[in-house]
Amino acid sequence: MSTLEEHVDIGVPVDRAWAGLHRVEDYPRFVAGVRGATLGAGGRARLDVEAGGRARGFEAELSDRGDERVLEWHTTGAPDLMGSFSLLPIDRNHTRVQARIEYDPATIRETFGGPKGFAQANAIERIVRDDLEHLKEHLEQERQPGSGHG
Repeated sequence: MSTLEEHVDIGVPVDRAWAGLHRVEDYPRFVAGVRGATLGAGGRARLDVEAGGRARGFEAELSDRGDERVLEWHTTGAPDLMGSFSLLPIDRNHTRVQARIEYDPATIRETFGGPKGFAQANAIERIVRDDLEHLKEHLEQERQPGSGHG
């Protein structure tokens, strides 16, 4: 298994960032390739993903360590992926979101296609970094006055 860790600092309070991560239906707004997402009973999520020219559905289980502000997830079938989002308050109005993803490079290639080896690791790192930046934009725009949100 390979492990990737990335983080982004977001200009919203930790409670708002925590709530944003739990709105699974918003994932298509900031996660590359996710075309649809729903949260079912017992923390089970369904993600409809398009990547490498392939459309697939994935089931994942989400679990909270709310007292620690950690949201853990893992797929319940192929591909075997797992990870977590940890939220750390920087100050009253800023939060660091740390993403950790564990994956098997061969499985990712089989599932989505794309490059091998170092090029694949770079591509995955870039995608995760971009997703975190999109999460930042999504949550920060959500709080803007006159945006019609929170």
